[in-house]
Amino acid sequence: MTFPAPPPQDTKSQLRKTMGFWDVLLFNIATVLGPRWIAAAGHNGTSSISLWVIAAVFFFVPGALVINELSSRFPEEGGLYAWSKEAFGDFHGFVAGWTYWIYTVFYFPGLLLASASMAAYILGGRGAQLAQDRTFLLSVSLGLLLVAVVLNIIGLNIGKWLQNAGGVGTYLPLLILAVVALIVVFKHGSATHFTLQNMMPAWNWDTVNFWSQIAFAFTGLELVSAMSEEVRDPRRTLPRAVFGAGALIALMYIGGTFAILALLPAASIDPQSGVFSAITVGSVALKIGLLGVLAAMLVTVGNAGGVGSTVAGIARVPFVVGIDRYLPAAFGKIHPKWKTPYISILVQAVLSGTILVLSQIRQKSVIVGYQLVVSAAIILYFIPFLYMFAAVIRLATRKDRKENPHAVLVPGGVAGVWICGALGFLVVLIGIILSFVPPGGSSAVSFELQLVGGTSVSILIGLLLYWRGARSKRAA
Repeated sequence: MTFPAPPPQDTKSQLRKTMGFWDVLLFNIATVLGPRWIAAAGHNGTSSISLWVIAAVFFFVPGALVINELSSRFPEEGGLYAWSKEAFGDFHGFVAGWTYWIYTVFYFPGLLLASASMAAYILGGRGAQLAQDRTFLLSVSLGLLLVAVVLNIIGLNIGKWLQNAGGVGTYLPLLILAVVALIVVFKHGSATHFTLQNMMPAWNWDTVNFWSQIAFAFTGLELVSAMSEEVRDPRRTLPRAVFGAGALIALMYIGGTFAILALLPAASIDPQSGVFSAITVGSVALKIGLLGVLAAMLVTVGNAGGVGSTVAGIARVPFVVGIDRYLPAAFGKIHPKWKTPYISILVQAVLSGTILVLSQIRQKSVIVGYQLVVSAAIILYFIPFLYMFAAVIRLATRKDRKENPHAVLVPGGVAGVWICGALGFLVVLIGIILSFVPPGGSSAVSFELQLVGGTSVSILIGLLLYWRGARSKRAA
């Protein structure tokens, strides 16, 4: 089998620079911040608060510094793929790019199911029941995926407004949660007793799988770097937007977890839609019934924006790999009218939709099916992060690091790079290992077999494509 001739190397120059600072900042919020992670943290209990702080200090901050350095030194379409390729060569670049893309096949089902579960609360009192209804969840999930795909094929000049609305629609409901919790605690007291001791990390086999989700919840700032050639003045815009969004996100994760636990005890918090259960409880206590419906409407828009931003960013990776001829050349095609990598977006959507349906049909429990796709997504997604943190160390001694006037460097010179790179690498490696621990209430053997099988087959398919592409390039 041979691949058709690749598209011209100047294909990337056809992309339109449509994104400014506020577009990138809101894109980052829509991509990273997720109400479902606050719900999962609340379900895990008060120890989640210290886990947020630990993850922010030892992973989020080092990761943001590394992303800023790499994106300012190498502002190329493809982001993580381009950085790994620069540091370790084509093969390792492909592995990083492939796993970064294929993780969305498992990530979108989890994100879409959580989004549909939250959207159920738009219907008010019936929402809690519908949030567990498989038919409702699948229908809404597929609808959200369709909207995101269509808008991103039409183009970022249209699609970016979905991402912008997603950033606002994600942040506002969480602000509502925080304000409602503050008022309810002042009037009626807290549903959870907070002490320094119970906020410390606690070992629990039923919830250890969640620890990797804490780190995963802080990822996504690197995604917009995959679209560098569609950002205006990327060397200046990307670092500013990363720092701004990072501060807002970390503050909301910690504050949101305090708020949800102040309104509900941990045992009663649904790990998908718990934020809206808490807002509903708070709005009833304050006799403002429509508040929960308003928050659910806003977060539905926010989640649609999160899906849209991930579709937009991740699709650029197989697009660039297709141009490099390690994937079929069709992946590197640009739509003649809308100037977007439409083949990459469509393939991504079809695969994600298929896994979404299968993950629910094959599981007796909606929650176990959700946790399975989340764990698979974390494992595949963290592999390119291992490459990213290793790449910044590998590239730290290059001359361009000091000579590049546009580079936003990790503080502390090469020693600072080693500290940030090593911390990030260690956290990611631990996250991968813990993802294989099944959540409470599921069969360990069944969960791990499906998880290992799904991730292994996904990586093997990529390696087969790489070897065929490499052979085709050598023959040419």
